[in-house]
Amino acid sequence: MSEAPLFPMHADLFQRAVVNTNALPWVASPEPTVQRKLIERAGGDGTRATSLVRFAAGARFPTHIHQNGEEFFVLEGTFCDERGCYPAGSYVLNPPGSRHAPSAPEGCLIFVKLHHLPSMVTQQIVIDTTTATWLPGLVDGLEVMPLSDFGGEHTALVRWQPNTCFKPHHHFGGEEIFVLEGEFCDETGNYPAGSWLRSPHWSNHTPFTRIGCTILVKTGHLPIPDAWFHTTKSLVNPA
Repeated sequence: MSEAPLFPMHADLFQRAVVNTNALPWVASPEPTVQRKLIERAGGDGTRATSLVRFAAGARFPTHIHQNGEEFFVLEGTFCDERGCYPAGSYVLNPPGSRHAPSAPEGCLIFVKLHHLPSMVTQQIVIDTTTATWLPGLVDGLEVMPLSDFGGEHTALVRWQPNTCFKPHHHFGGEEIFVLEGEFCDETGNYPAGSWLRSPHWSNHTPFTRIGCTILVKTGHLPIPDAWFHTTKSLVNPA
């Protein structure tokens, strides 16, 4: 398998994007024992990217630096680096400027976001979501596990019981979802496990699930159009 050229992909953060990662091909990375499914990219390596990354058993990656940080969730197996080993269900945030040499003695699969964190993030976060506490959500049938929170950006796990429906709402700074289990739905479609959705600033929907689901959610991290501020100001202070 040859390494695929890395072109921009779903790079316009002002546009909605939906990807069924189950249908994506695995492509080679610079290391022959590591493969990727490319979900969203600003360009080549070293730019903002969202991917699934699969490490074969015994795979190792050279020491490298994440100038703008990384955030990943371990889906299968165990991911390791010099700070420790993180089994399935682990959430890890490495701040801008951090470096490590990943490995996977038994193999692993991770969902990872790269080169997207602001400079205000300075501390590593590691959470074992298999033992962390779930908190009540805003509606019956919903539970939330906060993972990170800074500068208006939030990452969390949200667990939905079957036949749960949330109220209509907007997303200031947008929303990004990766469906871990079950099926997430809204008025625009049904999204099974492995689906990735990105909705831009001030997008709105009424989410629900019929069979239940668990989703990894990131909100407040997408750009806000300048025109939105001008429009909001004119409504508050009309000429």
